[in-house]
Amino acid sequence: MKVSDILRVKGAALITASPDQPLSEAVNTMAECDIGSLVVMEHGELVGILTFREVILALVKNGGSVNGPILRSVMDEAPLTCTPETEIDEVRRMMLGQHARYMPVVSQATLMGVISLYDVAKAVVDSQDFENRMLKAYIRDWPVGEGEKPAA
Repeated sequence: MKVSDILRVKGAALITASPDQPLSEAVNTMAECDIGSLVVMEHGELVGILTFREVILALVKNGGSVNGPILRSVMDEAPLTCTPETEIDEVRRMMLGQHARYMPVVSQATLMGVISLYDVAKAVVDSQDFENRMLKAYIRDWPVGEGEKPAA
């Protein structure tokens, strides 16, 4: 399974911000859109990501206020990224290794979407559920040999 499989199910809605946007505005966008991350773009290129982690660090640094800082001063400037062709197992290892909950998906410098650890976990569980159903159907339809009784 690849990242493109997750994006196909998740959809193509992209919500981004500018690095010179106020943190307060970005936090409002995240709350209104019910998202945990905001990709920061400048001149059509990915320059960072804002997640709850960066917001909390900014709150602590700024005395509990999101007023004042701009995204450029609080964003993660070097987020992990992957491509639509990256295998889910590799993404899972990367995210767990770097404690990343969100990962922008980029193809030839174009932002294709953002996947979360939740998206990855859901894809893995859905894949395992499908495999389990197929195995159970295969076992249930196992051909009965000569002189054997069918399974109850």
